[in-house]
Amino acid sequence: MKPEKTDTFPTSPGVYIMRNAEQRILYVGKAKNLRVRVRSYFNPSRDARYQIRFLMARVADIDYIVTDTEKEALILENTLIKKHRPRYNINLRDDKTYFSLRMDPAEKFPRITIIRRVTRDGARYFGPYSSASAARDVLKQLYRLFPLRHYPMETCQRRKRPCLFYQLRQCSGPCQGLIAADDYRNLAEGAALFLEGKNRDLLKVLTKKMSDAAQAEKYEEAARLRDLIRAIEVTVEKQKMVTEKGDFDVLGYARQEQQLTVALLFIRGGSLIGNRNFTFPWEMDDAEGISSFLNEYYSRDEYIPTEILLPMAISEPEALEDLLSEKRGKKVAISVPRRGTKAELVQLAVKNAETTAQEQQRNQDATSTMLTELQQRLHLSALPRRIECYDISTMQGKHAVGSKVAFQDGVSRKEEYRRYRIKNITQADDYGMMHEVLTRRFSDRPAEDMLPDLILVDGGPGQLNVLVRVLEDLGITEPDAASLAKSRVESEAGGSDIRRSDERVFLPGRKNPVVLRQNSAPLLLLARIRDEAHRFAISYHKKLRSKENIGPSVEKIPGIGKKRWKKLLLHFGSLKGLQKATVKDLTEIPGISEQIATTISKHLHRT
Repeated sequence: MKPEKTDTFPTSPGVYIMRNAEQRILYVGKAKNLRVRVRSYFNPSRDARYQIRFLMARVADIDYIVTDTEKEALILENTLIKKHRPRYNINLRDDKTYFSLRMDPAEKFPRITIIRRVTRDGARYFGPYSSASAARDVLKQLYRLFPLRHYPMETCQRRKRPCLFYQLRQCSGPCQGLIAADDYRNLAEGAALFLEGKNRDLLKVLTKKMSDAAQAEKYEEAARLRDLIRAIEVTVEKQKMVTEKGDFDVLGYARQEQQLTVALLFIRGGSLIGNRNFTFPWEMDDAEGISSFLNEYYSRDEYIPTEILLPMAISEPEALEDLLSEKRGKKVAISVPRRGTKAELVQLAVKNAETTAQEQQRNQDATSTMLTELQQRLHLSALPRRIECYDISTMQGKHAVGSKVAFQDGVSRKEEYRRYRIKNITQADDYGMMHEVLTRRFSDRPAEDMLPDLILVDGGPGQLNVLVRVLEDLGITEPDAASLAKSRVESEAGGSDIRRSDERVFLPGRKNPVVLRQNSAPLLLLARIRDEAHRFAISYHKKLRSKENIGPSVEKIPGIGKKRWKKLLLHFGSLKGLQKATVKDLTEIPGISEQIATTISKHLHRT
């Protein structure tokens, strides 16, 4: 593309779209001034940098879309990135979702639940937490201090007596009327203050209540509050205080050639509660990468704090502040602290990013060494960066299924896993089933579907021969093929010693298997991939068997769909409870007529 074209670009805000010769979108960016921003890519000082030169060498044309404001440009940029997934933009779609805690103050007796997505529904959210187990640990600690209900009210109210958590003093029994609504709401507010890190405010409130209870000669209540205050003080001592007050997300980054590693530290109520790391390819300048990351990250229903601390200034932060403030419903500030506690937090985030980048580099080097060794030992034609493995699971030919798992550079790619229900084989024939699965996988595949470097099947020479035959029939020659046979238990005749044979790798055209050194990195990788394919197939097989076992009760009752069936199970607590119900019991449920109730009863009690 000629730089002169930018002379016709407007000076208003908008989005610019870079395309290659095939009109495929390479990069989408936003700008306060489209003409100035796009011209900067043709500036000699910028063009001297490798990453910009690398991109611009592929750009054949640049389009633009004008917007009224910078904020609209941010929104449009994010929409286009999600739609087209350009090669040179940040893509966070593979990053796992973190967990948060949710409390709905609109409920009479609020309950805290673990959720994946933060939505604007009027509820209060706390977190995020790095895993469900971390969130559960927080809840476990919280229930000891504030005995809130654990389960939905409808479930608990069907009980004739309080649950075990009430006996353990980890629930106040609102479902059984054992606590007044106002007292319960005070517990819920205390729990919210605790989760927000506002422990000083909470302790002041509890200390005053303890004093008031003592003056009113309510000594049992005063003693309970005293014990609660002590428990909170012990908990607070274990937390690392990093600042006086406030909620911050602190960003640090590290650049390694064409990769950017971003570390986020989550500060809630002055306490460091967790962190999160991201690594993605990025070939533009660092400030633009940070700006794009923030726009992408907070567009995914993540919790938005009152302030975001950065190690460097980004261009036009005001538009992003307006967008995040509108989404949060309160003012959000983006700042670059130069001194004090906040600056120290930014340095801590930068250190986390650098450490993560170094660790990832070491892992990449170790993976490269392992894959090179695997290529040499198995005499593969290419470095096996991408490996697919296939397995069959069946029981006497019933519910036969196949599985495919994919690994890239030793890491599972779960979004590319596939399950296959065997359609054409009705008897116990592992070879025939493997042939069907492989044929379905590799025939009529889309043009953009990349072939793996190595195809692995679970089994011995028989399964390998099936794989080779399928590839030959389909005219596929690129991937290498192998099978991995499980170790076997062996014992000598008349002897008492029992040992396991080595894992064996079979290759096409070779009679004897390759025996890799036991516990070596290449063998452990192959075994892990094989075991993952086996696990994935078994889980699907069990699901189909389980579905058949409960199928007559669940899916084949006339007039009963999934929603109605769920309502029945919730009302009676379990399938066993439903089976004990009479026709009269069933008709008490809204939407269940006497005719439908009779049908359900006959169906559940048929012999």
